[in-house]
Amino acid sequence: MTHNGTLRLQVLLPTRVLVDTPIRKIIAEAENGSFCLLPRHIDFATALAPGILVFETEAGEEQLVANDRGILVKAGDDVRVSTFNAVRGDRLEVLRETVEEHFKKLDEHERVTRMALARLEAGTLRRFQNLENTRRGLE
Repeated sequence: MTHNGTLRLQVLLPTRVLVDTPIRKIIAEAENGSFCLLPRHIDFATALAPGILVFETEAGEEQLVANDRGILVKAGDDVRVSTFNAVRGDRLEVLRETVEEHFKKLDEHERVTRMALARLEAGTLRRFQNLENTRRGLE
């Protein structure tokens, strides 16, 4: 629980916590439009659209998080965002470059994964063909 009219924001990725900090407010985008949360707003949950979360720290600094689709839950003074991919920054220009680099790495990882899966599938098909040929030779 936070004090002095602040919220506690956590942005959770599958492998780590990207953000865990007290904030004054957060602006996010749901499927039906953007919204702002301040302390004492009603509790709720919503699906987030891919976009930029903007939050103001206790010190009054604006911070940004580019996020993929996710879920935002506000319960009391806690705001939790769960998403598969997100990148943090403090300036939009730098964040855009960071996001582009991050997604290039993801695309490369996906390409390598697809190639490995294709090799695995080809090997499995060869084994089935060899088994079929062996079975036919025994008949």
